[in-house]
Amino acid sequence: MARPRPISGYPEFLPAGRIVEQRVLDILRETFELHGFASIETRAVEPMDVLTRKGEITKEVFLVRRLHAEESDEKAGEMGLHFDLTVPFARYVLENAGHLAFPFRRYQIQKVWRGERPQEGRYREFCQADIDIVGQDSLPEHFDVEAPLVMLEALERMHSELGLPQARMHVNNRKLAEGFYRGLGIENTLDVLQRVDKFDKIGPDAVAALLVDELGLSDQVAARCVALAGIATEDDSFVDQVRALGVEHEMLDEGLAALAGVVNAANGAVPGRIVADLKIARGLDYYTGTVYETLLVGHEKLGSVSSGGRYDALASDGKVTFPGVGISLGVTRLLAPMITKGQLTASRSVPSVVLVAVDSEESRPHAMKTAAILRGRGIACEVAPKADKFGKQIRYADRRGIPFVWFESNEVKDIRSGDQRPADPTTWQPPAEDLRPQVVAEGL
Repeated sequence: MARPRPISGYPEFLPAGRIVEQRVLDILRETFELHGFASIETRAVEPMDVLTRKGEITKEVFLVRRLHAEESDEKAGEMGLHFDLTVPFARYVLENAGHLAFPFRRYQIQKVWRGERPQEGRYREFCQADIDIVGQDSLPEHFDVEAPLVMLEALERMHSELGLPQARMHVNNRKLAEGFYRGLGIENTLDVLQRVDKFDKIGPDAVAALLVDELGLSDQVAARCVALAGIATEDDSFVDQVRALGVEHEMLDEGLAALAGVVNAANGAVPGRIVADLKIARGLDYYTGTVYETLLVGHEKLGSVSSGGRYDALASDGKVTFPGVGISLGVTRLLAPMITKGQLTASRSVPSVVLVAVDSEESRPHAMKTAAILRGRGIACEVAPKADKFGKQIRYADRRGIPFVWFESNEVKDIRSGDQRPADPTTWQPPAEDLRPQVVAEGL
């Protein structure tokens, strides 16, 4: 068999990198559950008419069909892999509303797929972690503050416990932007939002050119749209800056009040971690209120690693509407560049803290018994694969990254320091920092 070639856009971690990823997933699960979010998992595929009805995402959806599909299969409608977890969650809520208690709080950690051009921080298959709070008919605005604070808490734990860079969340409000555009006489506000969403990628001049050339806006109107996008403050002073642009509209007033409320409440809880940034648009059209994007301090070129917002009409059965607010973390987008560059790794690539040596194959049952006692006390270990000379077994442990070797004489050796002492498998305990592989951050 020829040596396989890696497929671009589908990252796979070595064991040390996977340990880092699993520790991050543990922090996410623990944080979400501390705040009362219940875990769910949805299917990987959705009908194409569901996936493509919201936003400019059609060209990125992967189709799914049987290799030898029959004509009757095609008539049943095409299926696609989900590109995020919000759209399938909306469908899940509609299907299970009678069994859920509202407001319903869920978290979901799954793979998603997007047909993007692979590059650093952007992949075709990646892990995403979402939290959402969904109400029935209405959802109080205080949840617009709670959702981002929960995600920031998880990111802060990653910073303090694992050494990841600090995160800073940028927030805006779609009503603010839409109301401003309507006050300028613009009817198709979504087209403007989708172009303003490119502000960081192409710059203000290029955005203004798109607004003029593609949407036919006047230079003056385009300039005011760009001026709005250029406003960013750490407090509610953005309100006065927007007012100074001289645009009036009822929806603008609602958006300004809502965003000021979010910024003030969040800064009361985590000062300096949330910034009002009026160029944040979020290209998907199901967002209707507050929107979020999160950058890593010192790693802004990665783009947003955590995004989301308020949606008031994503899920509806025609009689009942289920408004919600949610935020997602691109786990792979956050970790893959740092793991690939060696900036994040693990202290060892295996969970085993002890290798139980084997004197001879006849004594292997004794070694297995010792290992069972250690495992019963929560100490990960493995038994040597061969009854080699002890020097070879020690070298094997060293190659595996296992710090301790246990001998049949009930002595344990720290192969890093050479220290060897008598030990009882029913009471011996490794140092706390050795019990589990530790995440090591370098150069971040």
